[in-house]
Amino acid sequence: MAYDTIMVFGDRFKNHILPEQIHILNVAFLVPDMRREFGGCAGNIAYSLKLLGDEPLIMATVGDDSAPYMHRLKQLGLDASHVRDVPGSFTAQAFITTDLDDNQITAFHPGAMTQSQLNKVTDARGVGLGIVSPDGRDGMLQHAREFRDAGVPFVFDPGQGLPMFNGEELMAFLKLADYCTVNDYEAKLLTERTGLSLEQLAGEVKALIVTLGGSGSHIYAEGRRIEIPTAPPQSLVDPTGCGDAYRAGLLHGIGKGWAWEKTGRLASLMGSIKIAHRGGQNHKLTAAEIAERYRAAFGENLW
Repeated sequence: MAYDTIMVFGDRFKNHILPEQIHILNVAFLVPDMRREFGGCAGNIAYSLKLLGDEPLIMATVGDDSAPYMHRLKQLGLDASHVRDVPGSFTAQAFITTDLDDNQITAFHPGAMTQSQLNKVTDARGVGLGIVSPDGRDGMLQHAREFRDAGVPFVFDPGQGLPMFNGEELMAFLKLADYCTVNDYEAKLLTERTGLSLEQLAGEVKALIVTLGGSGSHIYAEGRRIEIPTAPPQSLVDPTGCGDAYRAGLLHGIGKGWAWEKTGRLASLMGSIKIAHRGGQNHKLTAAEIAERYRAAFGENLW
C-alpha cells in the first residue's frame, strides 16, 4: 500500500536542466497542479477485485500516516485485518513530477514496506489463492515460501521489485509459484538474469503471463502461447495502475477456474477500464457494467 503524490510542471524539464551543469544540479519546479492518489499494488489489486465481486484480503505494512488509507479501505468494504502498522515509519509513497512532454522525475520512499516480513501468510485463514507482488525484498522471499508451505497456490508478480533479485533467486520464486506475470520489459530482464527463454521459464509454472501494453498480452500455458487481444479503451488518460487492474482480472479468472483465453480477456478488459481514469483506484464500474463491457469487447458473456 502506498500514496502517490503526482505533480505537474507546466514546462519542460529540458528547458531548466543544463547538460553542462549536471554535476552541480540544483533545480526547483513550480507545480501548481498536484493530487494525491491511493496506490500500491496491494491496494490497487484489491480495489479491482472488489469491483468484480470478490472479497480480497490485503496483507501489507503501513506507517503512522496511514489513517486516510485505512478509512478508505473501510469505506470500500475491504478487509484490512492483515494490514500491519509499523510505528515510527511512513507508509510507502512516491513523489512524481511530470512535465509537458510526459517525462517524469520520481522519488520513492519505501517506508513501512521494508518491514513486510512482519506479516505471515499463515495469519490469514481460508485463503485459496494468493499473489506476491512488489514489496520489501525479505517479505517477498518469505511470503513465497509461506504460500508454498501452506499449500496455497500463488502468482509471482515481481514488477518493479524484479531488479532486487538475481537469477538464482528468481528461479527459486518460479519453482515455488504456480503462476508468474510480468510486463514485456520485466520478461526481458527475467530471461537475461536466468539465462532461459520464456518458453523454458513457462515450464516452471502452470502459466507465464506477459503483458505487452497496447499490444495485448501472451499467456504461456499448456505448452502453447495464447495471444490475448487488447480491449479497446474508452480513452487514454493514465496508465498508472493498469498492470494491477490486469492482475485483478487474472486472479478472478484463475479463482473461477476459467480457461486461459477467458481469464486473459477479462484481465485485458480491467486494464482497459483503468487506463481511462486517473490513479489506480478511481474506476467505479459495477460488476454488471464490467460484464457488459466484456460482452461488447469480445462478443461473449462473462458470467
